[in-house]
Amino acid sequence: MDMNVTRPDNATLLMLRDPAIAVVLPVVYSLVALISIPGNLFSLWVLCRHIGPKTPSVIFMINLSVTDLMLACVLPFQIYYHCNGNHWVFGELLCNVVTVAFYANMYSSILTMTCISVDRFLGVVYPLASARWRCRRYAVAACAGTWLLLLAALSPLARTDLTYAVEVLGIVTCFDVLKSSMLPSVAMWAVFLLTLFVVLFLVPFVVTVACYTATILTLLRSADRHGEARRSRAVCLAAVVLLAFVTCFAPNNFVLLVHVVSRLFFGRSYYHVYKLTLCLSCLNNCLDPFVYYFASREFQLHMRHYLGYRPLPTGSPEGHLESLVSGRTLSVRSVEGLDAAGRPSVKRQESPSKHGGSPAGIRFSLNIPKPQAPDRKVVRPGGVDRGSLGG
Repeated sequence: MDMNVTRPDNATLLMLRDPAIAVVLPVVYSLVALISIPGNLFSLWVLCRHIGPKTPSVIFMINLSVTDLMLACVLPFQIYYHCNGNHWVFGELLCNVVTVAFYANMYSSILTMTCISVDRFLGVVYPLASARWRCRRYAVAACAGTWLLLLAALSPLARTDLTYAVEVLGIVTCFDVLKSSMLPSVAMWAVFLLTLFVVLFLVPFVVTVACYTATILTLLRSADRHGEARRSRAVCLAAVVLLAFVTCFAPNNFVLLVHVVSRLFFGRSYYHVYKLTLCLSCLNNCLDPFVYYFASREFQLHMRHYLGYRPLPTGSPEGHLESLVSGRTLSVRSVEGLDAAGRPSVKRQESPSKHGGSPAGIRFSLNIPKPQAPDRKVVRPGGVDRGSLGG
């Protein structure tokens, strides 16, 4: 956005008349909508209908999928806006709705991915100490808190008219030129945008990298029989999330930082570059289904099943692994007293709390089957088998 609140500068006018902007943005937004809508609808269907129980990681993924669908629903308005020569014809209210939804999607995706990384970190590194906090109630509260934070941060965009009539070009823009009525000065705009950069991007990015680093290092030191599969999925999940941060979110946020500093201190504008990087932030919608794929073993199995790649396994220990990011339990095929290999099995038991909340304690018991006395045969003279002893 142009922070010259009196009139658009030359860089903004050139961007508004740039034919490349009018072509690149609609093409990218169209591709994102075509891929994101069916992909996230399928993801939401699998997450809501076929994956249970609803662990914290599943709650976060549902929130992420709903956020992506929200953006996909407003992209057609952006597509028409840029195809129409950056001329907004849908009115003030819809401009506010589309703008808030657009930026809320980007920052909500960042914060939700951070929540997933923290949940995975606690489940792997501190599984018992964090069991009380890693429940559905706190996951829902985290999602609600995220949206309250975003609504508060983006409130200046929601309560102000974001349209601006550019008389030189004979068009009405939507959040491409800022009005002086939104914030009192350019310096206040710089503070506002820099706060968004630090609180909603930089801090979550550092937390996400730290959590996945600690998670992978812990898994590398583990030696359980499912460790190889868990390590592989953890590395893939970390790679997809970091790829989303580096390719989708980082360019847009760093260019915004450069644009604000350059505009404030040097009078230069990089708004045309910033507009192009907005395309990259939307590509995250296409990467999120891969996050679900590597984050949840159940989601992975259902996707393979519906694509006809591999049938859902029945009765195999690997088929009963819980979501990778939940990390709360590891359930395997149970046989009375014995595991699948014929060895004594270990049972994980949670004792309910007195107040009906989270488990008050966790204890493990070793089940060793009692040996049964073999039946003795009594053969009476004459070689006739009379059955078992006592019969």
